[in-house]
Amino acid sequence: MTESLLSLVGLFVAAFGAATLLPFQSEVVFVGLQLRGVAAPWLLVLVASVGNTLGSVLNWAIGRGIERFRGRRWFPVTDAQLAKAQDWYVRWGLWSLLVSWAPFGDAVTVVAGVMRCPLWVFVTIVGAVKTARYVLLLWGVGLL
Repeated sequence: MTESLLSLVGLFVAAFGAATLLPFQSEVVFVGLQLRGVAAPWLLVLVASVGNTLGSVLNWAIGRGIERFRGRRWFPVTDAQLAKAQDWYVRWGLWSLLVSWAPFGDAVTVVAGVMRCPLWVFVTIVGAVKTARYVLLLWGVGLL
């Protein structure tokens, strides 16, 4: 594998991981690869956006199945916390997905799954917002 391809795979993994509840950072990798000129800017945006969106889809899928584990001792969220998150989602609805790019946005994507947000709607909104974030990073570094 070439260095460029390995870099793109690393960016995909970092972006995917950053969208999950794991403590990953994709922005540093993204900007570093931009500055090194590893690949065309549009390709970096594409790889990062697809990876980050797919990581959010994993969160959505976890949310779809998480309620069956409710009440178990090891379940990481109390009933009160889950109810509060659901109330918040009901209040803001699909608009809440506009913050899926933010650090706390990972939790929003899980709640969207719990609340049975249609996958195509979820992917459309989350994909657009996450792509916009990487385009803004590209612009911020001066490569756009």
